[in-house]
Amino acid sequence: MRIFLSALIFSIAVNLFAQDTLIFKRNYIPWPDTTLVFLPHGKKPTKPVPMLILLHGWSGSFRQWNKEINLNDYATRFNWIIVTPDGFYDSWYVNSPIKKNVQFETFFWNDLVPKLFSSYLIDKSKIFIDGLSMGGHGAMTLFLKRPDFFLSAGSTSGILDLTFFPDRWHIRKAIGSIEKYPKAWKENSAYYLLKNIAGTNKQIIFDCGTEGFAYKVNERFFQKCRKLKIKATFISQPGRHTHSYWKKSIKEHFFFFNELLKGWKD
Repeated sequence: MRIFLSALIFSIAVNLFAQDTLIFKRNYIPWPDTTLVFLPHGKKPTKPVPMLILLHGWSGSFRQWNKEINLNDYATRFNWIIVTPDGFYDSWYVNSPIKKNVQFETFFWNDLVPKLFSSYLIDKSKIFIDGLSMGGHGAMTLFLKRPDFFLSAGSTSGILDLTFFPDRWHIRKAIGSIEKYPKAWKENSAYYLLKNIAGTNKQIIFDCGTEGFAYKVNERFFQKCRKLKIKATFISQPGRHTHSYWKKSIKEHFFFFNELLKGWKD
């Protein structure tokens, strides 16, 4: 019994401490950002390893992904650093044209990325970004704006064209009304940014449940990928916009990224 309890306590301790917590306070984000960093075997790598950044959905937080799946296990299994920043509930991962304290992209590039690079041994040629719903939008949009920085990107149930949903999920709070800021809506929609990787070898993965409200947008996104001859893997499968769907769907993304690494030549 005593041995069992010791093993249990050790297991709990590993799950609690197999991650780092970074906190950023800046005047261009609405509140201090908390970012969780999951490390392979719960330790800082001694040589550069790939990194995956996971973005949560609307109304979620930096904790959401580790509630969906055990990120400690995945970090160890694939030998990656996995990072889950906070998206400030409904920032939509953009630099807002109407709110000075909602500048997520500035925070991401000026604070989060440099801190990660200075704190951990990361292979800068092997960086992925992914997310669900609002986070799927954020991941694909950040990737398409800076495809040179990322090896690949993914999205599950992503809102890949904001212009389809002008009155949903507080998008107006982040970007302003589509009537007043139509350019900002398109400049922050992955659908209109796909041209940035046309003619390149960049590969992406995205999926959506066929019963989900974002399915038509994802299907249209795939049609544009085909038109531009972009190397895109689109998984169309039964499912809704639910936690149970994301728990299953994201696993395919891990394996997709891992396959890219197997064929990668430095």
